[in-house]
Amino acid sequence: MLRVKGLILLSVLALSACEPTQPQVGPDGMPLPQVYKIRPGDADKIAYRVLDSVNSLRSARATPPLTLNAQLNAAAAAHSRDMAAQNRPWHFGSDGSSPYDRAQRAGYMGQVLGENISETYETETETLSAWMGLADTRDVILNPQARDLGFSWYQEPSGKIWWTMLTGG
Repeated sequence: MLRVKGLILLSVLALSACEPTQPQVGPDGMPLPQVYKIRPGDADKIAYRVLDSVNSLRSARATPPLTLNAQLNAAAAAHSRDMAAQNRPWHFGSDGSSPYDRAQRAGYMGQVLGENISETYETETETLSAWMGLADTRDVILNPQARDLGFSWYQEPSGKIWWTMLTGG
């Protein structure tokens, strides 16, 4: 009985030492953003989360679903790394290449219909939401001619992420 009371006392003491963690807040009283670190095991999950989200958005518009395309993924990955190396988000590679050139180099045989890019610390879902908020990037996602999707990123050690999405048909 004494042993049971001792265990209960230790449990109570251990639990009393636990405090709920409060998020750090900035000068405006709002919680500070957390760095979104992509772990190696998350890579496939991220691409399929984006694909599922894009296809849900397309379904709501009665637009055919997209499928992930390995060649467009490779072109997107190359461009994300290149944008990070240039330290600027833009649609041209450091060698002057266009999205069409990069897709062709990666072996994509279809027609590239559009490219969305982003330099951010946000998640892929937040980035997709931001793209949907702008007409030109939303049009790339919802283009009814698109059948293929390429999606990739490069994350710097600081946590900054360079996202690239390509659509093709």
